[in-house]
Amino acid sequence: MLLALFVTPATAPRWLSQAGIRARPAIRPCRTATSPSGPPRRGAYPDRAGTAVRVLAVSPVCRSVRGVARTLRLAVAQSRVPEDPTDRGALRAAGQEVQALMVKAAGAGARLVQFPEGALVYPHKRVMAAGPDGTLISADWSRAAWDVLREEAESIAALAGKLGLWTVVGSIHPLTPPNRPHNSLYIISDRGRLVARYDKRFLSHTEISFLYCPGREPLVFEVDGIRFGCALCIEANFPQVFAEYERLDVDCVLLSVMVDDAPRARVAQAYGTLYSYWLGYSVPAQFSATTPAGIVGPGGRWLSRCPANGRPALTIADIDLDSQDEDIDVAIRYARPWRRSARAGLYDERIPIGDPRSDTRTAF
Repeated sequence: MLLALFVTPATAPRWLSQAGIRARPAIRPCRTATSPSGPPRRGAYPDRAGTAVRVLAVSPVCRSVRGVARTLRLAVAQSRVPEDPTDRGALRAAGQEVQALMVKAAGAGARLVQFPEGALVYPHKRVMAAGPDGTLISADWSRAAWDVLREEAESIAALAGKLGLWTVVGSIHPLTPPNRPHNSLYIISDRGRLVARYDKRFLSHTEISFLYCPGREPLVFEVDGIRFGCALCIEANFPQVFAEYERLDVDCVLLSVMVDDAPRARVAQAYGTLYSYWLGYSVPAQFSATTPAGIVGPGGRWLSRCPANGRPALTIADIDLDSQDEDIDVAIRYARPWRRSARAGLYDERIPIGDPRSDTRTAF
């Protein structure tokens, strides 16, 4: 069930203002002005009744303090992901590598940097859930070095504030025992504050059977007027996740994975075509020889990619809602509004009713 919170300046909880985040209006203006060539501008998406599209704020929409812009520089990382949450040294090394890439991203002018699923750790099932006879059992999460994971997450948050860099980083998130942890993405603002968390909703058979608790809802957050949604790994195989983010009016989906799988990247690329938004695809460095991290533009073209060499790296591209790139412009101004209208009953009044030439399917 989708939990939708309508957060307005009058109803926003106190923690939003304390974090320096302004609430987005509950009703997004339906901008019906047309460009010289005719189609509605980006964001002018009325619903079937012709009213303005409501902005669904889940968990809730977090907004940057820099105000509304039309462009944002996105960095997508491929970093080495450790698989043993009991290995304190490996966890610290992962945190240090994340921070080194953050510094490079900030130096390249990025406003937001995305890291892989489990960037701090993605526990291997054989490390955490192997029984004495080798069969899988429920993981013993008391063995994880939770103190180190928290220290590294806090250090990353502090650096994000120092750099003025929004940071999206994957880790496991502990719950109250005996509940298993979530597999999550932490959303850290440019002020160094944890402002939201996305919890993986669709889990693999092994994950749901032995490792994690599933999440409950999508997450949308906003930086400089650009709206982001989040997804993790196997969720690429569930189109409803990405269709939902299109309905939530995101400009970019951040898909972070922990998988050595070329088809997964092709599926991610397809969502850029189907839903006409940008997509950040972040993979572990150790799997980048199969398919590296990259950024897909509206229309489905890879705009930039990391080297496919198994080493940590960044790739950079600008999200520009007024892009002059023909593929992106067509996808944003024509394809996305048209597909929305097609899904909203565009064809209903044109369906022939009672015409025998239409109803009879066995005559030429």
